[in-house]
Amino acid sequence: MSAANTVGFEPAEIRTDESTRSARLKWVVVVDEAMPSGRAANAAICVAATTATAVPGLIGPEAKDAGGSVHPGLPWAGCTVLGAPAARLSEIRARAVESLGVFVADMPSNGQSTRVYDEYLRQVADSTAEQLEYHAISLVGPRNRVDKLVRGLGLLA
Repeated sequence: MSAANTVGFEPAEIRTDESTRSARLKWVVVVDEAMPSGRAANAAICVAATTATAVPGLIGPEAKDAGGSVHPGLPWAGCTVLGAPAARLSEIRARAVESLGVFVADMPSNGQSTRVYDEYLRQVADSTAEQLEYHAISLVGPRNRVDKLVRGLGLLA
């Protein structure tokens, strides 16, 4: 892993022949449980896309079916999608960014209020982290740290 990528899997750690629970790192996406399902899915997909490109080794190799069609790789170590109240999302995010070895991707509510990315960038730049409301966060890090951050949350319903 390069110095720029502090969270990720080394090639030797990618064990697609073992249970996801044996992976050193755990990936969870936490979504505001009060959001309508379409907006919740959008927020989860956005933070997952960012996470998949930022965390080395998270996506497994492509699969080929019996007919020869290729299917892009999926997260070999798994990904759990949890629900939480909006206030808890902000709390988890604040604790996660301070936790050593935890990658954090977030979706501020501003991300769904504009269709112009530069406008989103301006809105976020005019806000502090405490002022932002989050629709979803994605965390990848050591199992014990991630478990502690999301303790008590259930699967998104």
